Amino acid sequence: MREFFGVFDIWQVLSSFIFLFAIIDPFGNIPITLNMIKKGVKISPLKVCIATIVILITFLFAGEWVLKLFGVKIEYFAIAGGFVIFLMALEMVLDVTIFKNEGLEGSGSIVPLAFPMYAGPGAFTALLSITAEYDIINLVISVALNTVALFFVLRGTNWLNKYVGQTTLYILRKFFGIIVLAIACKLMFGNLAIVFG
Repeated sequence: MREFFGVFDIWQVLSSFIFLFAIIDPFGNIPITLNMIKKGVKISPLKVCIATIVILITFLFAGEWVLKLFGVKIEYFAIAGGFVIFLMALEMVLDVTIFKNEGLEGSGSIVPLAFPMYAGPGAFTALLSITAEYDIINLVISVALNTVALFFVLRGTNWLNKYVGQTTLYILRKFFGIIVLAIACKLMFGNLAIVFG
């Protein structure tokens, strides 16, 4: 069991936390959340966070099994996932739209906030990609910490929009975009070295 979960490593927790936080992007999604509130949608931060952590943890444990079912090695998925994350980072840095966010019209805290906005394809790809380099226990802790951070961002959405300002949130998005871009390159080239090594 210990071998399956791996060993606790604070640096793995911190780096994976920053990576996932950038992908989940609670600050960047504040305008979407505010728009939903203006439309009269009642948002429960607790419900959003519970749904998000349940979806992500389930995928973390079941995702690799799904890959085995289709005969795909985790290294190959990490390369493909790194490429997808690379494109997502380009969106954040260059303000371009590569992926169409279809199906976001909905109501309630679960859809579209928990899924697919926070626990969506991007987070799935990121989680499953970094399982090739990070121990499960550290990823579980990282997901939990991200959920806690998400809760406080959702609770303080109106305050952040009013006192922090759109400019600061925009700069934060760019900053995290550069981090995601670097990690995407590491995922692709690191796992390419493993495949061809």
